[in-house]
Amino acid sequence: MTRVQSKARIEHYYWIISDWAYLGSKRLNALAAKYRLEVDHYPVRLLDVYAKTGGIPLPDRSIERQTYRFEEMRRWRDRLNMPLVLEPTGFPPNDELASCLVYAHKSRGGDVGELSAGIMAALWAESRDISDPAVLSDICREHELDGDALLDLARDRSIIAELDQKTADAIGKGVFGSPFYIYRGHRFWGQDRLDFLEELAAKDG
Repeated sequence: MTRVQSKARIEHYYWIISDWAYLGSKRLNALAAKYRLEVDHYPVRLLDVYAKTGGIPLPDRSIERQTYRFEEMRRWRDRLNMPLVLEPTGFPPNDELASCLVYAHKSRGGDVGELSAGIMAALWAESRDISDPAVLSDICREHELDGDALLDLARDRSIIAELDQKTADAIGKGVFGSPFYIYRGHRFWGQDRLDFLEELAAKDG
C-alpha cells in the first residue's frame, strides 16, 4: 500500500499585540495560500516566553533600542505599504482576551488567520483598544462572526488553558520572540524571515 505523505504545515507562534506579527500577517496568509499550506496560528503570552528565554520587554530596553525600533517600523511600513500607527493609544493593551478569542474561533473550525490579522490590524492600523470586549465584538462582526458567542467561549477556562499550554509548547520548541514560524523543523524568527520560509516552501513544491 502506498503511503500518502501529509502536507507540511506552518506553525505560527506570535503575540497578538506584536507590531512585527502584524506586519507579517498578510504575507504569511498569502504565502500559505500560494503554496497550499495550512497555518496553525498560536497566540502566546510573550512575556512568559521572554521570562524563560532571556527576552527583554520593550519598556525595559535601552532608549537606543526603543528609538531604533521606531526607525525599523517606519522602514517596514513603507516597504510593505501597510498602515501602521507607531504608538497606538493605550499601548500595550492586555492581550489575554484577544488571544483567547483566536483560540475560541479555532475550536469552532473558523478561519483563524483572517480573524487574527483583523485583530492586529485593529490595533496597529486603527489604534483601537483590543483589550476592550466591545471592540473585539465589533471586529468579529466585521468578519461576519458572532462576537458575543465567541467572547463567551474565549473566557472559558479550557480556552485560557490552551493559551497557557501553547505558550509552554512554544518555549519547548525553541521560540523566543514574535512572530516565530516553524516549517518542517526549520525555525524563522521575525517577519523579515518570511522570504527564507517561502524559498523552502517553493523547493517543496
